[in-house]
Amino acid sequence: MTSEQESLPDGADSTLEDRESPMESAETPSAGDARPSGMAWISRMAGLCLAQWRSVLLAALTIAAIGLAVFVFFFYYRPDRLIDDAAAQRAIRAASTGAVATVSYSSDSMDRDFVNAKSHLTGDFLAYYDKFTKEIVTPTVQKKHITQTAAVIRAAVSELHPNSAVVLVFLNETTTSKDKPEPLTTPSSVRITLTKVDGSWLISKLDPYG
Repeated sequence: MTSEQESLPDGADSTLEDRESPMESAETPSAGDARPSGMAWISRMAGLCLAQWRSVLLAALTIAAIGLAVFVFFFYYRPDRLIDDAAAQRAIRAASTGAVATVSYSSDSMDRDFVNAKSHLTGDFLAYYDKFTKEIVTPTVQKKHITQTAAVIRAAVSELHPNSAVVLVFLNETTTSKDKPEPLTTPSSVRITLTKVDGSWLISKLDPYG
């Protein structure tokens, strides 16, 4: 060892120690300290992924719900609605045609008129109409040479079921006779109950309405 080395100042060693101490004092993360921070990062990323998947799933469910609603409307609800409308129109036509037939007759064609009217009727009302026309209407029509016709002004369904319906029919009835040759038009309205017989709507009841 030289004299220069031996004569180093007393503070030199401390200076060297001071230069080395920052490096020695720096804390190097241990494996145990790194694991919690890594788990936190993984948890955070998992949370972000979960939030994104929730958004995607919600959007997918919304689209699926809309698609299901459209499918139900076009393949179930709309056809049923169209069928109901068609059935209502058939009931209206049957009630209107039957109502006109039951109140339209002429002394020149009574038998044919009553047969036509009875083809639109069924049940107890058919029996009643047959008896009424034979006992009351026929003698009066023959005696006074009455001709009566009717025209439907308006008709609407009040009730509609698979095998029955109720229809309101508004008519103008025009009558002429030997004593009153000038046509007399009278408004009337009837409440017609229909019953489906062998797939056809027939009048099972007819009542004055209004």
